Amino acid sequence: MIKPALYYATLSPPSRAVMLTAAAIGIELEFRPIDLQKEEHLTPEFLKMNPQHTIPTLDDNGVIIYDSHAICAYLVGKYGKEDNLYPKDLAKRANVDARLHFDSGHLFARGRMLYEPILYHGSTDCSIEKIAYVQQCWDIMESFLKETPYLCGDELTIADLCCITTVTTINDVVVIDETKYTKLMAWIERMSELPYFKGINDDGAAEVKKLFREKLAENRSKN
Repeated sequence: MIKPALYYATLSPPSRAVMLTAAAIGIELEFRPIDLQKEEHLTPEFLKMNPQHTIPTLDDNGVIIYDSHAICAYLVGKYGKEDNLYPKDLAKRANVDARLHFDSGHLFARGRMLYEPILYHGSTDCSIEKIAYVQQCWDIMESFLKETPYLCGDELTIADLCCITTVTTINDVVVIDETKYTKLMAWIERMSELPYFKGINDDGAAEVKKLFREKLAENRSKN
């Protein structure tokens, strides 16, 4: 069988979410790194495959998918031996979908609003207001985890895998109050104990944090 090809960057939390999902279901991917700094995602070849020019992008023998949440769901549906990561039961699946939309529409979106202008557009705006806007997500996640160990209940799902990469990429700047968000902190620790987690996620998350600090200092030195 030809391995599905994943166009990715370790800097990208969504890329790492797909990699975590693949590890969780035990499928090997062919990794094709994309250098965003060199704008490799804007080449004619890549744009032909993915007009949205986003990563990650999956090429599964001609089946092209280019949203991380859709890729994770696809991989579980096609290659997973069980459906616990993305349940077939419609009520359970709707709950997972809701958390995935929370990641894309709130958690990742707000983090991107803070990080992207600094990383790519020379901004110096790392204001308390911007940080507080992202921190509102911690309240929501604490409520998700009020009575269950995972975001959608008692079992790990792709919603956890997608959200954790975002959280661990931004929690250096968008600090989590450990005394206020005890459930959230316990969930982060629980996720970090997955056997495949640190090897896939930690270096990429640390790379983004380091790059953010360096770019912010560089941008401020020019003003």
